[in-house]
Amino acid sequence: MSLDTARMVQMANAIRALSMDAVQAANSGHPGMPMGMADVATVLWSEYLKHDPASPDWADRDRFVLSAGHGSMLIYSLLHLSGYAAPTMDDIRNFRQLGSPCAGHPENFLLDGVESTTGPLGQGLAMAVGMAIAERKLNADFGDDIVDHKTWVIAGDGCLMEGINHEAIGLAGHLKLGRMNVLWDDNQITIDGGTDLSTSEDIKARYAATGWHVVSCDGHDFDDIRRALDEAQADERPSLVACRTVIGKGAPNKQGTSATHGAPLGDEEISAARDVLGWDYKPFEIPEQVLSDWRGTADAGAKAHSEWNDRLSADSQRAEFERRMSGDLPAKFSLDNYIQSLMKEPVKVATRKASEMALDKINAMLPDTMGGSADLTGSNNTKAGGIGPFTADDYSGRYIYYGIREFGMAAAMNGMALHGGVIPYGGTFLVFTDYCRAAIRLSALQQVRAIYVMTHDSIGLGEDGPTHQPVEHVQSLRMIPNLLVMRPADAVETAECWDIALRSKDRPAVLALSRQNLPQVRNHPEETDMSSKGAYRLKKAGNAHKVTLVASGSEVHLALACADELEKQGVGASVVSMVCTQLFDEQDEAYRKDMIPASSLRVSIEAGTTFGWERYTGENGLNIGIDSFGASAPAGDLFKKFGFTADAIVPQIMNKLNG
Repeated sequence: MSLDTARMVQMANAIRALSMDAVQAANSGHPGMPMGMADVATVLWSEYLKHDPASPDWADRDRFVLSAGHGSMLIYSLLHLSGYAAPTMDDIRNFRQLGSPCAGHPENFLLDGVESTTGPLGQGLAMAVGMAIAERKLNADFGDDIVDHKTWVIAGDGCLMEGINHEAIGLAGHLKLGRMNVLWDDNQITIDGGTDLSTSEDIKARYAATGWHVVSCDGHDFDDIRRALDEAQADERPSLVACRTVIGKGAPNKQGTSATHGAPLGDEEISAARDVLGWDYKPFEIPEQVLSDWRGTADAGAKAHSEWNDRLSADSQRAEFERRMSGDLPAKFSLDNYIQSLMKEPVKVATRKASEMALDKINAMLPDTMGGSADLTGSNNTKAGGIGPFTADDYSGRYIYYGIREFGMAAAMNGMALHGGVIPYGGTFLVFTDYCRAAIRLSALQQVRAIYVMTHDSIGLGEDGPTHQPVEHVQSLRMIPNLLVMRPADAVETAECWDIALRSKDRPAVLALSRQNLPQVRNHPEETDMSSKGAYRLKKAGNAHKVTLVASGSEVHLALACADELEKQGVGASVVSMVCTQLFDEQDEAYRKDMIPASSLRVSIEAGTTFGWERYTGENGLNIGIDSFGASAPAGDLFKKFGFTADAIVPQIMNKLNG
């Protein structure tokens, strides 16, 4: 749909008016970016973006990501004006207020049409890389008739300055994700002032150097915007469209300055802006003709959606496509037979190896999975089940070589999960969750199924030393709401953790896995699905129950050894394997008290910080851990040095009992 320039101007001005009015009403927000990018967004949404407001979850819609999420009134305006059921005008009137879905930054779980939660700069663009990857993978699997859409991003200077931008665009350029187009709001302003205060790099040259197509346009000239978007769509490379704009366009005294970036314009400036824009309407009032023009932009998408439905109905792969996009696992998917085979023939392997063994079965049964590693494939053991690489020459592959891009990998995984149709997992060392943390947090906030395979989970990694030995990482990750942090003790628990992660559609998981070999502690075929409650009693007390040993991961077999020693001394000791504190905390009080009874001395054993364990062991409990950094030495020597032996732990327990 292409309207005459005068009507397009008014459509764009509707965005400007709603943005400045909503920010003013909230007395908080960022009016400058929506006002500056209103012209670009109007052309994109009315003439290029393939979407259907009546069906926001249409699988073959274009994905639109507002990476510059501080300018959230841009997407709220676009959604309302183009005819989405929400936000309503009342929602917009209550921008940034309790109960309104129009949060300060867009949140995917509050509004249909918001593809991802953005605001932490750079992550929206990086998630869009994952969306573009998912589109190409599904296109390779299901063909052009079913999967044939683009990924569009509006990004600001902050998105392009953040370090994750370098990781994301390097990956996108290498993979030649030509259906991804980034519209850069090149307004040369940051909160502190002009961009020349902090940067002098040639951004367009940087993008070109990473394999991107780069084109520039006047962001306030509709024909020039169209020319640039046409060029971007035609190029086989991902495209950066540098849109030269004026921040706060229309505010006569503040436009082009940082004063419009992160603060309301003020009543006087808004009144002047209405005069400049020729917008003679009350706050939150949209004239009938402008609203009609906006609503008319939905017609093309509705038609494309209808035609797509016809193609899907006739497609032999319809059922499988719909299953994958729904996020459901195949009805016959099960790891039960594999777990029973481990019971019959126990193995002593590192849990990173146990993860590979489980993945060998999972990837063969589940075409949805897309794996990868941040240049540690041989250490993370993430390539299994015969899956091939996903490359610029072959998008049918299911394994991504992310390179040394931990943050970019994690953000791309979020994008894939948000897109739907694939289940992403990716690996690095647990210590490098520090590099991924901001994206892991967004995984949890966005309620997506992204699975983080984090190996080398303790001092047990050995000689690489304290820089690589995670001490505080497991506990710090456990603090993130809606994140399952699972530290399995053996091959059986590892398989169960994978099953839990795959079936958790609305939350991410971290699998913390060992480098060193661990004995199999679960060998009874009737003990199935034990990890699903987060913690379970692995060993009952023989003598009168006096001690409860609670351990995770590689320390569970140590807890069993301690229990055996205590029993020899007449002290009844049970062992609880704490696979996942989050799942355990979700159990009812009776179960939790039964597992870790207060009537016993409660002892935690974990090769990490003791911080937080007192919530399970109580004030009078005993916490065995490491409240310092590690050291460089073979794993066995380190466990002895830091007191992770039965000979070191049992005397502490006896001293505590004897008070």
